[in-house]
This record gives sequence, C-alpha cells and structure tokens, in this order.
Amino acid sequence: MAEPPGRRGPDLPAARALSGTLEAVEVRAMFDRIAGVYDLMNTAMTAGLHRRWRERAAELAQVGPGSRVLDVATGTGDLAIELARRVSPGGEVIGCDFAEGMLARARAKASPAGGRHVQPRFEWADALELPYEDASFDAAAVGFGARNFTDLPCGLKELTRVVRPGGRVVVLEITTPTRPPLSLFYGLWFDRVVPALGRLAGSLAALASRLLRAPAPAAIAGAYTYLPNSVKRFPAPAVLAREMERAGLDDIGYLLTAGGIVAIHAGTVPLGRA
Repeated sequence: MAEPPGRRGPDLPAARALSGTLEAVEVRAMFDRIAGVYDLMNTAMTAGLHRRWRERAAELAQVGPGSRVLDVATGTGDLAIELARRVSPGGEVIGCDFAEGMLARARAKASPAGGRHVQPRFEWADALELPYEDASFDAAAVGFGARNFTDLPCGLKELTRVVRPGGRVVVLEITTPTRPPLSLFYGLWFDRVVPALGRLAGSLAALASRLLRAPAPAAIAGAYTYLPNSVKRFPAPAVLAREMERAGLDDIGYLLTAGGIVAIHAGTVPLGRA
C-alpha cells in the first residue's frame, strides 16, 4: 500500500498545542518530526512501564496462534510486535499509521526480531478510513493513539467494523486520575516534567541538527506540550466505555493500572452483527 507523498506539514501551533487539539495534518507532521526521540521519551516518561501496559493490552485482545490482528496508530510498532508474539506461529499482524516517520522506525525495530515469531507488516493507513474489509481481523487494538483521533467516534467505529463477530477491540490510553495524592503527582509530572523533558530533547536535537538534519527544537518541545494536554481533553474511562458501546461493541470493560494513570478498555463485536 502506497502512502501519500512525503510532506513535513505545518509547524505546531502553540495555542492548539496548549489546548491538546490539532488538525490531522498537524498530528501527522508532529509525529513525523518526533519519530527519532519517541521511544526514548516514552521510556523516560513512563520509567519503562509502557512495555508492561502493552502486554496487558495484548492479553485483553484474546488472540493466539493463527489469529489475524490489526494495530491502529501503531507508532514505532511496540504493540504490534507484542501481538506478533502471541499470534505465532501462523498468524498475521498489520500495524498501520499515517506518520511515515513512525512507520520507518517500526520497520527497523521489527526487522531484527525474526526467528520463530510472526513478522508484523507495517503500512500507511488513516485510522478514520481504514482500507480493510469488514470483519477481516480477529482483533484490533490502538495503543496511546486514540486521543490523537480527530474524530474519536469515527475511529472507534472503524476499529469495530474491521473485526469479525466475536472478536475484540482494545484501547490502551493514558487517563487523568481524580483522587489525591496521585492526581497532584500527575499534574506536576504532565504539566511540568514532561514539557521539560521535551525542551531537553529539543535542545539535544539542536546540537545535532547541523550534521543530522534533526527536527527543530521547537517542534519537539511543542509536541511534548501537546501530548500531555491531549490526555486532559480525552474522555474519562466510563465515558470512553460508552463511546465504545455506541460504536457497536458489547461486553465492554476496562481496567485501571499504574495507580489510575493508564486505562485499558476492551469490548467484543456482537455475534449477531450483520
């Protein structure tokens, strides 16, 4: 599948970065620009726990050897790689994203895995208009990408559409705790520490920019202002569960982990779906 011609896209508007709301072309450009620091920043922001959260999400997908699974907004491919372990041997995993910079990282990361595990295939696709047939997957998942959907109900309906009756849809996302002391720590971490890490990453990129054509420091700093604010505007867990129900899913449940900072939702496509 061919992706659109490469474009850097517009710079990240400061006002919308603060609001946590961007247009699709701006989201795409942002992720293309931060692809080189994305994995490092994820590890720094979560103390490496994001790997365990993806494992839990893969468990809730309830797939096994021979299953066919879609990972939407795959980013650098960590969830797709985890799912590939679970569908081996004989299964198939497709990781799709609309930021080619992220897909390039995913392909490079997956290549050395090889061995007895299924090799994920990474390809360009828009989460709001997935180029896959109805009921063509045993499960679909999105990890830390749903809050970047410019139309969340549409994205959830697309995830549901491509999964067969009886299959699972899983959404892994950061959420906002409401009870102290965790809510106080969360506010400090995401309002102060994460943007500071973004500025630091931007400064380090500036040192290498002349030799490596690294993204501008402001692009990285702006991204890590937008990302925490995008969490704040994302629906609370109970509200997201209702949105998944409206998208056509049954048997919806969610678990909170990391003290309530991370929510993993899962629902089942009804057996009677036409």
